[in-house]
Amino acid sequence: MHVFLNGCLVPEGQAVISIFDRSFLYGDGLFESLCVFNGKPFRWNQHFERLRHGAEYLGIRLPYGSEGLLRFVKDLITQNSARHCFLRITLSRGVGIRGYSPKGADNPTLVMSTHSAPELDMRQPPGWKLITATVRLPANEPLAQFKTCNKLQQILARAEADRAGADEALLMNSEGAIVEGASSNLFWAENGVVCTPPLVAGVLPGVTRSVILEISSNLGFVTREKRITPAELQLAQGVFVSLSTIGLAEGISLDGTTVEQSEIIKKLWSAYWDLVQTETS
Repeated sequence: MHVFLNGCLVPEGQAVISIFDRSFLYGDGLFESLCVFNGKPFRWNQHFERLRHGAEYLGIRLPYGSEGLLRFVKDLITQNSARHCFLRITLSRGVGIRGYSPKGADNPTLVMSTHSAPELDMRQPPGWKLITATVRLPANEPLAQFKTCNKLQQILARAEADRAGADEALLMNSEGAIVEGASSNLFWAENGVVCTPPLVAGVLPGVTRSVILEISSNLGFVTREKRITPAELQLAQGVFVSLSTIGLAEGISLDGTTVEQSEIIKKLWSAYWDLVQTETS
């Protein structure tokens, strides 16, 4: 397996960066994960734009434009014969002076790698056990709009899910509302309406989240952003999460209690993968 490292494709065993890289020391960087289908990255422009916007916000120089980086992505996919996989892009500020100051960190590190895609039953979405984590996220947090390399809160939440034998952890914010999953965005069905928490609650503006909202509208479903508590989510007529690696997963239980299943979720699952195949054909 080869990886992309600062302009070169190298065997993964030879891909090394400095122990003084700021992403390693402080989580001073950004990342993107996206689906590759039929050898083509799905919704590349949206993923790149979020990476670009995050780099601008953090003041990290992005070494390549969209078209230049996409050429390297295609080379990496071809080198690894990875027609169906997921792609990870990591951008670090690089090496600078000791301490938190970003002074001198003028040569960013950019790494890309491909990873095996999970086996999926295209007839129906995977069913996941969900828990509500004790970890809280700050509401109205500007950094929530980017995938920064510092994800300790999500790691702690996912560790709670692992201990509970669950597939995903849902995190609340400082105001007591459920915000998102540790690695996903949250949705639920309510009287035929497809609902999701508002971005201002501290939600990552997931690319797949935007695709689900797009598909929902195309299928004729009303969509709504609204606040929800754990107790209210238990009463939903279907719960699911969205993420780029698999599209979406249906919640089959929440904190050990079975949740209602919804035909809406199955329709969205089918429409999502139809869209992926159409846009990557």
